[in-house]
Amino acid sequence: MKDKMQRILSSQTPKHIGEEILLKGWIKKRRDHGKLVFLDLFDRSGIVQIVVNESVSKDAYSIAQELRPEFVVEVVGKVNKRPERAVNKNLLTGEVEIEVTSINILSKAQTLPFDMGAESLNLELPTLLDNRSLTLRHPKIAAIFKVQNVVIDAFRHFMQQNDFFEFQSPLIIPAVPEGGAEVFEVNYFNHKVYLAQSPQLYKQILVGAFERVFTVTKIFRAEPSVTTRHLAEVIVMDAEMGFIESYKDVEKMAADAINFILKEVNDKCKNELEMYKQKIPKVSKEIPSLKLREAQEIIFKRTGRDNRKEKDLSPEDEKEICKWAVEEKESELVFISHYPTKSRPFYTYPDDQNPEFNQGFDLLGRGIEWLTGGRRISDYETLIKHAKEWGIDQKDIKLYLDAFKYGMPAEGGFSFGTERIVMNILGLGNIREASIFPRDMERVDERFSVTD
Repeated sequence: MKDKMQRILSSQTPKHIGEEILLKGWIKKRRDHGKLVFLDLFDRSGIVQIVVNESVSKDAYSIAQELRPEFVVEVVGKVNKRPERAVNKNLLTGEVEIEVTSINILSKAQTLPFDMGAESLNLELPTLLDNRSLTLRHPKIAAIFKVQNVVIDAFRHFMQQNDFFEFQSPLIIPAVPEGGAEVFEVNYFNHKVYLAQSPQLYKQILVGAFERVFTVTKIFRAEPSVTTRHLAEVIVMDAEMGFIESYKDVEKMAADAINFILKEVNDKCKNELEMYKQKIPKVSKEIPSLKLREAQEIIFKRTGRDNRKEKDLSPEDEKEICKWAVEEKESELVFISHYPTKSRPFYTYPDDQNPEFNQGFDLLGRGIEWLTGGRRISDYETLIKHAKEWGIDQKDIKLYLDAFKYGMPAEGGFSFGTERIVMNILGLGNIREASIFPRDMERVDERFSVTD
């Protein structure tokens, strides 16, 4: 390679027509045409076509005979404008190609276990995940996590715009205040502690210090589930805010946040959405909001399925009420609020008019839960009373209770499930596809063997 040449990314090549440049990346495809070898070179910015011509460089042509998919190379060559008939309109760099003058192999790849050159990887999910280090290199798989990156970045940007303070939540907790989902117990210097189900208690504590807070963090759920929508390790985007007037203030903030996220994905991920032939969910000017019993009544009238006394919506009910929202409100998102108080965590605020139900809510999108949130109890004595009723030892949550003992405004918050949002935006069939390194009861990186 020529001394002191500065590397150019593939996406920058159209700006260097007629110039000699240095590229570095992976070989993705190879096509031989007589004395010409056509190669797709991939780097972090995209793909560009390079051409090795024996009449231009015998040395480069000789080295090109070795090249196979996933070889890592650096090449020097001249950027040429393609003839009009050869322009690839589906490629960002489709108007140019690189006429190679020298090639240096930086790293060789062994024979691939499957074809990585196809538009889609038509593999069974276990094979896709067992070979994660390789399959993540496929453009369509990588696209999932480009969308996820925009989702998280958009959430963070929205929160900062609205004067929320970012904090990092502990992942090791002393007690299990959430209830419901099973938890992972950890041996912590011979003390019994748990992996966090939620950053909930910590973000409530911090409302007393910063008023508005948010975090992007991992949570852990030891649910013995292998459904298409559950994981043992999940990325959540959580926010909490003080000085609210009602749970509707929290609901509006959550609605504004998801609308901002969807707009950013639509603006910044057009290629990724096109890969999956998807559009972002349609949302009406105001996301419709129903109480649980109202939703169940609608479902009963539409389907004859009578779940009007159940404490939650079944997966079938979630899909049905989302269908109703699309048909009646032109929205693929819908809020459901006022679940039975005893079925939610001890800190959830009971409704003033009907304390049997609380001021918590979920956001459903395309038939699945995206978010849970609501108003929290901010009165110290009420929290003590509820902790006793829910069977929670006050000593285990002393740090949390102290925040309310010394004064706390009316407050509430919400938590988005990141993988579920990405899964639904791209129309993926399994949430594991939206987790870069998924964990469930059958997998940590690779599937457990039968003897484990």
